[in-house]
Amino acid sequence: MPTPRDVKSFIRTIPDFPQPGIMFRDVTTLFQDARGFRMAIDQLLHPYAGIRIDKVAGLEARGFILGGAVAHQLSVGFVPIRKKGKLPARTIEQAYALEYGEAVMEVHDDAIQPGDRVLLVDDLLATGGTAEAGVRLIEQLGGEVASTAFIIELPELGGRKRLEALGLDVHALCAFEGH
Repeated sequence: MPTPRDVKSFIRTIPDFPQPGIMFRDVTTLFQDARGFRMAIDQLLHPYAGIRIDKVAGLEARGFILGGAVAHQLSVGFVPIRKKGKLPARTIEQAYALEYGEAVMEVHDDAIQPGDRVLLVDDLLATGGTAEAGVRLIEQLGGEVASTAFIIELPELGGRKRLEALGLDVHALCAFEGH
């Protein structure tokens, strides 16, 4: 079997999930492979060498896996940003639009200190709605989003443009066409 040379080659595509017409990009196959997972974490870290990062925030749920590993490598704390109702202490919340309806993300109100430089991490950048909600939560607590980092970008859905319009840096390891 040939040795995969890039992160994209470790990602499985599942047609028609969760609904017909969607090409689901499954990063669990990347996580299962020690070499692929290490490659992804190293590539997520690379742009931030020598840059002050105080915390890494990960978006539920795959962003927890990536963000925890990135935080470990940077020797900084990790902040989970979760769906409403999942965190045990006092939280702040941010609503964001879904294709049909609305969702809410939360973070503990003491997770980020004013002036903290935070790297926001997730597996996938699609429309940017979830990432923007995470950014808003970080900013509500007085943190500064140093950058955003993703394994996969779906350029056609406009997430990069949405985040860049907020003045944010966007780093993605690979892109897939379509939804």
